[in-house]
Amino acid sequence: MSTQGTSNIAPKFDHKDFLSNLTGKPGVYRMMDKSAEVIYVGKARNLKNRVGSYFRASGLASKTIAMVNKIENIEITVTNSETEALLLEQTLIKTHRPTYNIQMRDDKSYPYIMLSEDDDYPRLSFYRGSRKRKGRFFGPYPSAHSTREALQVLQKVFKVRQCEDSYFKNRSRPCLQYQIDRCTAPCVNAISSEAYASDVSYSVLFLQGKSNALSGQLTANMEKAADKEDFERAAVIRDQLKGLRRIQEQQVVTNQGDDADIVAADIQGSYVCVHVVYVRGGRIIGSKSFYPRFRLANDTAQLLAAFLSQSYLGDDKAPTIPGEIIVPTVLEDADTLRDALSYVAGRKIKLSMRVRGHRARWLHMAVTNASESLQAFVSNKQNIVKRFQQLQDYLKLESMPSRIECFDISHTSGEGTVGSCVVFDESGAVKSDYRRYNIKGITGGDDYAAMEQVLDRRFTRLAKGEAKIPDILLIDGGKGQLTQARKIMQKFQLPEIHLLGIAKGISRRAGQETIFLDAGDHYKEIAMPTESGALHLLQQVRDEAHRFAITGHRQRRAKARKQSLLEQIPGLGPKRRRELLRYFGGQQEIKRASEIEIAKVTGISKTLAENIYEYLHSS
Repeated sequence: MSTQGTSNIAPKFDHKDFLSNLTGKPGVYRMMDKSAEVIYVGKARNLKNRVGSYFRASGLASKTIAMVNKIENIEITVTNSETEALLLEQTLIKTHRPTYNIQMRDDKSYPYIMLSEDDDYPRLSFYRGSRKRKGRFFGPYPSAHSTREALQVLQKVFKVRQCEDSYFKNRSRPCLQYQIDRCTAPCVNAISSEAYASDVSYSVLFLQGKSNALSGQLTANMEKAADKEDFERAAVIRDQLKGLRRIQEQQVVTNQGDDADIVAADIQGSYVCVHVVYVRGGRIIGSKSFYPRFRLANDTAQLLAAFLSQSYLGDDKAPTIPGEIIVPTVLEDADTLRDALSYVAGRKIKLSMRVRGHRARWLHMAVTNASESLQAFVSNKQNIVKRFQQLQDYLKLESMPSRIECFDISHTSGEGTVGSCVVFDESGAVKSDYRRYNIKGITGGDDYAAMEQVLDRRFTRLAKGEAKIPDILLIDGGKGQLTQARKIMQKFQLPEIHLLGIAKGISRRAGQETIFLDAGDHYKEIAMPTESGALHLLQQVRDEAHRFAITGHRQRRAKARKQSLLEQIPGLGPKRRRELLRYFGGQQEIKRASEIEIAKVTGISKTLAENIYEYLHSS
């Protein structure tokens, strides 16, 4: 693999000179603007022909022309094959995130159900993250909701434990799940390891989509138990069979085929939607709509090819590639894409473009959902734009605002204070720009100081060009909070930002908020009727900031409460902590001990004993 590029970027890119020296081998090209930022990454079977097609005299779409006019330089990397070029292309797209390539908005990894392997009584749990962790993974599922729904079904039918290991290992009697017949209480040995292992094997068959095999195995085991006159066990298996059959009846299609993802797309103007139906073991487990940004999308075939490449040829966040991917249209370079998918999966992958029977019904479902989802998405976006326009009218602004940042503070009696920043533009929530801030060095419960710290940290970064400057800064609070925001705007010399505060009324009911606008020498109260779209927009942004702050606060508080006070003492490692706990029997006894008594513990010096005593009695 070799890399080639132009040196000494000219004011205007000389494509004729560049193409005259360009190879006809396969490879990847990177187009850059005058700031040397990569704006597009593409792959080609023949680099000379593909790059040259961007500079032909006619036949280019307006979107492509807009991109070509920004080109100041092109760099290429020659590869050994087109498949290698496709894999490199996806790596570079994820590294540079070019403006004109397809950009996935949801960066979350896919959720899975994980079965632990090393436990005597394995645990089923919700899991999101790298699959390098030890355990068996089932999925991916289209959403956290569908994953938890599957776990609930398993808990009702097969009763395999789902509790945390720390909770499981410290039980002395069965918990509530056992009382409501959703667990067999292996924590207190209420079930034999053999019977529990059978329930685990049933769960695995269910998660693998082998419902017919599972039904047969359950029936055979029920009959065996009955023959042995173990009627109690037979009754348990009978109930499992009933539960399984109820689930099977709810499925649109059951046990027809193996794993497959059915992918369809729709385009309306500048908006695009890709809808994926997930089938595992012939069973539809859910579906999900994606709304990526793709400025160069001209047709659904181009959109689908870009989506499949970026979704499946990725990193740990990429879903497991199913045995078959079904699309409604013929894709250009389908063979190359199929080879790349097979290479990444380590097995043969089918890329089907003409299907019949039940797969055709799945495909029709995906196509219909893509169209209807995009229609709803476009209507919602148009509604948001109208709300921005109404906000402009109420605030009497010269131009329509295009970016709102809202800040909120959350804590519990001063503990675990967290500030949140959420961002909305004409397309809705810009979740990639959300930020949380752990507040430190203030008096607990001082919301004004917390807000000042959050805004100072945020705008210090904005001043460095790390994000866009908002048109409106929305504060969840009244005049006091706005005063903190005004200080920061004066510090960073940002008078062009409009400061708004949204404070709950006396009744604290939605629709009765008071809106304050910073008018320079005073705060002007803005009256908005309860049915106003502008008020609904501010409420939506405020509520999202509140939700985001509370979630961060709860996570921080839970983490702090799980951490032992001893872990926070400098110089006190795990071994010495164990010796302290073994000697005194618990943290309360350590806190009651004197420096002299602490120094008697093996490994604890007089100086360290003084530090431990001082720390425990100053916190």
